[in-house]
Amino acid sequence: MTSKIRSVRKWLNRPNKSTAASWIESAIIILPLVFIVRTWFYGLYQVPTGSMETTMLVGEGFFADKLSVWFKSPKHGDIITFNDPGYPYSDNKLTELFQRYVWGPTNLTKRVIGIPGDTIKLTLEDGKPVVYRNGEKIDEPYLNKNPLIAVFDADASRDKLTWKSYNPNYTYKNQPYYRTNAKEVKYGKMYAKRCGEEDLRYPGAPYVERGKIMDIQEVKLGPDEYWAMGDNRRGSHDSRSWGPVKEKFIHGKILWRLWSFDTNQSWILFDLLRHPIDFWSRVRWSRFLQPVK
Repeated sequence: MTSKIRSVRKWLNRPNKSTAASWIESAIIILPLVFIVRTWFYGLYQVPTGSMETTMLVGEGFFADKLSVWFKSPKHGDIITFNDPGYPYSDNKLTELFQRYVWGPTNLTKRVIGIPGDTIKLTLEDGKPVVYRNGEKIDEPYLNKNPLIAVFDADASRDKLTWKSYNPNYTYKNQPYYRTNAKEVKYGKMYAKRCGEEDLRYPGAPYVERGKIMDIQEVKLGPDEYWAMGDNRRGSHDSRSWGPVKEKFIHGKILWRLWSFDTNQSWILFDLLRHPIDFWSRVRWSRFLQPVK
């Protein structure tokens, strides 16, 4: 074995090797290592939606531990990353593995509310959604306490109409989470009305999808099932809609917030090039390098 390793090293360090050959050989060695580390050791994620507001905001980047979930199951309160449970996975095992680890479903991030064996009951008390776990009402201090305001974002790459956390004690320009302006709010209100939606969603009200209240249901979790919900209950598509998450789809636990920019662009550098001056006023400096709970 040692002699074979020496032979490989000698071949890699051979004299008169062309630059192109060096690049190709480096790629052959480095890319598989990068894939292994990114798939099974750690991950970097940028938030594309507001389902976890205000714990996680659109435009923030997070570090996830992917190694520990292989040895220790997620627990109540953990913020996990997982493959979209609603994705049409192939019945072929090899194809399914490719979809899960290489190319296929999008990544989702939610908080663990229920673990295998739990009974989760969602109900309304005095018109407000509450969650019971194994017969006990759970305290949820992480829930978004801010109303969501309808905003029309002309720069958005996907949905132009979005609902963003809004603090009425601040002006549109000085919002602590997302800057906006009167024009975006005006058009947001118009488009929300056109879609039959509220232009201001207050916390503590039921979450409705397609006319159905999603906060009234009960489920007993199986041995490999987790109940996951977003902290922004009025703006989160989660287990209330697609049911429990299978453990095999969970691939990481969010640990740290690395950066925070008020942008919906996937590539922050492009946003900086487009708005080299205004960009810096949208940096949320106080939310850099923080543990996430």
